[in-house]
Amino acid sequence: MTPASQGAEHADPPLKWAGGKRWQLPHVEALWRPHVARRLMEPFCGGLAIALGLRPRAALLNDANPHLVNFYRWLASGLTLDIPLENDEKVFYCHRSRFNALLASGGERTREAASLFYYLNRTGYNGLCRFNRRGEFNVPFGRYNRICYRRDLSAYAPILEAWSFTACDFERLPVAPDDFVYADPPYDVPFTAYARGGFGWDDQVRAARWAAGHPGPVVLVNQATDRILALYESLGFTLRVLPAPRRISCNGDRRPAMEVMATRNV
Repeated sequence: MTPASQGAEHADPPLKWAGGKRWQLPHVEALWRPHVARRLMEPFCGGLAIALGLRPRAALLNDANPHLVNFYRWLASGLTLDIPLENDEKVFYCHRSRFNALLASGGERTREAASLFYYLNRTGYNGLCRFNRRGEFNVPFGRYNRICYRRDLSAYAPILEAWSFTACDFERLPVAPDDFVYADPPYDVPFTAYARGGFGWDDQVRAARWAAGHPGPVVLVNQATDRILALYESLGFTLRVLPAPRRISCNGDRRPAMEVMATRNV
């Protein structure tokens, strides 16, 4: 389904994004339905699967990744790409070098940077978004057999134009008391490259307490580790553990990953 589909309730996310939450939509939609008049607020919007699935009239969507947010801002204004879109290793590294040159010269908010970000996401290894200590994008070529690029992304504009996009720490967000908050912080795993400083346990606690302090409806999602379950329960959330459509390796046995959907005031 595409954004241009007439009467479409959902739109496909334009990017590949690790930890995408499209599989959660049926669960979140049931919680959202009584609150459709509210503004949707996402402090970790990521691949935009939830917002594009719920299609709120108003939304405040935030992410710590400024390049992701720049892409969404241009997408909201009707983005079309005029750069070469080829599944070719030489083209990929040429585009990667140009993207890093833009970042180094202050051009990270440009339309060209947004276009290159889309290409690198679709063509790079596993849809990763990773930067080295110098702030350079360093994901290698993905070596896919076939990639479906979309040059004209303007169909997203009517959906996104009424939404606001920000790139800051979640505690700085201007949250309204009646916002519907969907918070999907980085998983509680040993290695998290959410932002340049990472996202450690102190950040998990900070995010959970921030969400628990919101007087409106809250949906908080994370990997169902023992300490996350204990933390969320201690803050008064109602917990529901769900099997995710991905697997984790444990002593050679690949079993479904379990995620927790914690709710308050819904």
